[in-house]
Amino acid sequence: MDERKVIPIAPAPVEPEGDCSGAEPFALMVLGDSMAPEFADGEIIIVEPDGIATDGSYVVAQVEGEWTMRQLARTEDGWELRALDPAYPATAIAGLDAVRGVVIQKSRPGSRRAARRYVE
Repeated sequence: MDERKVIPIAPAPVEPEGDCSGAEPFALMVLGDSMAPEFADGEIIIVEPDGIATDGSYVVAQVEGEWTMRQLARTEDGWELRALDPAYPATAIAGLDAVRGVVIQKSRPGSRRAARRYVE
């Protein structure tokens, strides 16, 4: 039986100004199928909080209190967060303030050859 544990994502505590720890890359596990086939359930992504988000970047964002990983897309009206699976609706965002980091790498646990970089 496949019993998945839910791991809540909580905001990091506010650090004193000048502390550079908030700018360090971090790892997350992909949960679900909304970003398939590029990102499979269980893969590990590396997120760069200070990465430059551009049209087509894979990003981690916070929208209405929820965290999500999507592809950033420029539209005539602004920006959108899009799942790769068309069954999931796109989410319009007012600006790039919702973006918390850019996906720079992914890997499949236990397989070094399955790693892929998104930023050089």
